[in-house]
Amino acid sequence: MKKIAILAGDGVGPEVTAEAVKVLQAVDKKHAIGFVFERELIGACAIDATGDPLPAATVERCQNSDAVLLGAVGHPRFDNDPAATVRPEQGLLKIRKALGLYANIRPIKSYKSLHSVSPLKESLVADVDFVVFRELTGGIYFGEKGRRNGGSEAFDLCAYSVEEVERIALLAFAAAQSRHKHLTLVDKANVLETSRLWRDTVSKISNNFPDVQLDCMFVDNAAMKIVQQPAFFDVILTENMFGDILTDEASAITGSIGMLPSASVGSKVALFEPVHGSFPEGAGRGIANPMAAILSAAMMLEHLGYPEAAQEVLAAVELALEKGIATSEINKDNPASTSEVGDFIASNIYVR
Repeated sequence: MKKIAILAGDGVGPEVTAEAVKVLQAVDKKHAIGFVFERELIGACAIDATGDPLPAATVERCQNSDAVLLGAVGHPRFDNDPAATVRPEQGLLKIRKALGLYANIRPIKSYKSLHSVSPLKESLVADVDFVVFRELTGGIYFGEKGRRNGGSEAFDLCAYSVEEVERIALLAFAAAQSRHKHLTLVDKANVLETSRLWRDTVSKISNNFPDVQLDCMFVDNAAMKIVQQPAFFDVILTENMFGDILTDEASAITGSIGMLPSASVGSKVALFEPVHGSFPEGAGRGIANPMAAILSAAMMLEHLGYPEAAQEVLAAVELALEKGIATSEINKDNPASTSEVGDFIASNIYVR
């Protein structure tokens, strides 16, 4: 039996998460894993219900689960209110801390069926298949911040320890060993002391992985290379803010942000979620692409020790793309609904 905490969240989160659960149920029917799905609140819906973007009951449920599947968090009524002191996104930061999630893993993969909708030339995206390891709990997002001189100046401290760098670097090197043995550290070591710490630490760790080629690249150069030669990359390792920006840039390569899954892992329970936002204007209309949520479920299966089932999900997603079973962002001429996409993928897992 595997307990899965379902945090559907806001906007289209409940819709895409429902399709991921549908696919997992098909996997369970075939492989008899014994999934138990337990639902809790996070984000704007949690604020509405409890006043807290991450209620204690949600944290407890997640800590006692084998994995967490999250939909999306956020609502414009909070985005448009700069005075709001409680925000949905605070729930994300809190759950990462509560579960010790220090590494965000985002695969960037091009699909042949989507080459035509990529903003890049087909010759550039044809062989794109890399993964980004973004440090998730340190850096400028979590450093001391504030105002001074009567509010006319602001500051945000970026700080890292050797331990914080080591633990995610080890994961990234191990991933590179299982892939194409090429790791690129992205930093700004010509300017930032934290980046110099990253480079020193990662360079030392690389001595323990002689079969992995290590490149060090400044973040501005990496940003250019992602659009000029994305197939150059295998594994990218970087700090929190750089990773946040670069993964959003890289998401455009696929032609659809609705195709991008992610995993956040650490010392406790891992969390899996699509990269896209809550898209509240699309909620309830059956137009949200559920494939990123379904691919996140595939990452969860791999993490839980079911690689064969994970590959079956990936194959079913690719089959759906090949046959044009996709929502309007991909198939504008004859779009399928959110639930129709989930139905097709689930049915093609069971028959395999």
